[in-house]
Amino acid sequence: MKILHNNRCSKSRSALQLLQDRGVDLEIVRYLDEPLSKSELKALLVKLELPIEDVIRKGENEFKENYKEKKMSENEWLDALVRFPKLLERPIVIKGEKAIIARPPERVEEFFR
Repeated sequence: MKILHNNRCSKSRSALQLLQDRGVDLEIVRYLDEPLSKSELKALLVKLELPIEDVIRKGENEFKENYKEKKMSENEWLDALVRFPKLLERPIVIKGEKAIIARPPERVEEFFR
């Protein structure tokens, strides 16, 4: 499994702890330090089965200052996420070809049913 993790986020820390408590072999990706590429983001959207608008954090200053009330294509949003990785919803947990946004963190339990 893999978690796209931001240590400053309590939800991300909680999801990580839940996975660690289960003893999961886990890769931790600090996506703010190592931003995802456009192709990685596209692949992630497929795994999430969500439109890109659903993975954008609209409460962030970067969104309010640069993108609020703008109509953007998926490609433009991908460029925005590469430029401002903080706009990516978190945490995201990936297992194989499936991914979830772990909000609330207990959503990670979906992988163990």
